[in-house]
Amino acid sequence: QVQLAESGGGLVQPGGSLRLSCAASGNIFSINTMGWYRQAPGKQRELVAVITGGSSTNYADSVKGRFTISRDNAKNTVYLQMNSLKPEDTAVYYCNVRGTVGDYVFRRDFGSWGQGTQVFVSS
Repeated sequence: QVQLAESGGGLVQPGGSLRLSCAASGNIFSINTMGWYRQAPGKQRELVAVITGGSSTNYADSVKGRFTISRDNAKNTVYLQMNSLKPEDTAVYYCNVRGTVGDYVFRRDFGSWGQGTQVFVSS
């Protein structure tokens, strides 16, 4: 079983910045894709940014140029640096991690979600 611990959400004024972190722990053999999603009230969960094992990145059009996703493989952690925040960025942000658990003899794929962290952008 893989657990994800998110942190870094909060209240920020428009134009401000926040940095989200998500650390994975458990019997992890390898991590492939790490990503951030968000869900605003009354809306469906949407992809914000994703980073692959080879560090290729992809962003939602709405956050391009403002958000940066990165990862620290030694710490099994993914980050989301959010700059120039707008009120429409207000949402619960969830991290998602996919990889394998186990060892060289036996392993299986996993996909886990974080518990969510609230980001509120308001003056």
